[in-house]
Amino acid sequence: MPLKTFRPITPTLRFRSVSDFAEITSSKPVKSLTEPLRDKGGRNNQGRTTMRYRGGGHKRRYRIIDFRRDKPGVPGKVATIEYDPNRSARIALINYADGDRRYVIAPVGMQVGDSIMASEEADVRPGNSMSLKAVPLGTPVHSVELFPGRGAQVARSAGAQCQVVAKEGKYAQLRMPSGEVRKFNLKCRAVIGQVGNLDHENIQIGKAGRNRWLGRRPHVRGVAKNPVDHPMGGGEGKASGGRHPTTPWGKPTKGYKTRRNKATSKWIVRRRKKK
Repeated sequence: MPLKTFRPITPTLRFRSVSDFAEITSSKPVKSLTEPLRDKGGRNNQGRTTMRYRGGGHKRRYRIIDFRRDKPGVPGKVATIEYDPNRSARIALINYADGDRRYVIAPVGMQVGDSIMASEEADVRPGNSMSLKAVPLGTPVHSVELFPGRGAQVARSAGAQCQVVAKEGKYAQLRMPSGEVRKFNLKCRAVIGQVGNLDHENIQIGKAGRNRWLGRRPHVRGVAKNPVDHPMGGGEGKASGGRHPTTPWGKPTKGYKTRRNKATSKWIVRRRKKK
């Protein structure tokens, strides 16, 4: 799935790149597996802005993804590979032997006609789902559950994968995409393989308008504001801020640790790599 570039006949096309969508086999989703998705514009349920510089964007429908893979022993066949505007990964439509149809995250190498299954006895092959207890050491996995039965929450974006590095007692140790090593219950389910659409990280936006399609509004630098609006604002000429970087409310940023959830620290075996 290489990227498509353009001749620079306009300034916006000079650095722009897009996916060639060669792996896509269907342009319309199954309507029964979609639901309306209302744009929040960065606001919470009280109408207050909790995430700045969000809003607008193209209208989308949400594709209902099967993150639980709770059809043990029922074989399924890949019907289509589709584009999902709500995520960086591609999705695959699965037709199960019992007549059910569901969307799943498409891993690398998945093609139309492939068979997949959620079972402890399934082959260790991309797309098959099983508990970590049945996954051999060294195997790359994605769509991993944090807690048994809750559904996949880890390694779901394009190119993401975890590696099973050890098993001890009731827990398996997985190396996360960040480099962190973390404990997972052996009953947690995972999908074999790496998430597809590997070239997503190499896409160049190319123009500001394309960010607006994605619902991202212009982000104003703190040093470009007035002192009344930001601690780093003001000054004569182009000032550099004159202090360590902060948020508009004065909290240090760029390296300032904000983690408070000590209850989950016991699951972390090794912290992520230093960037």
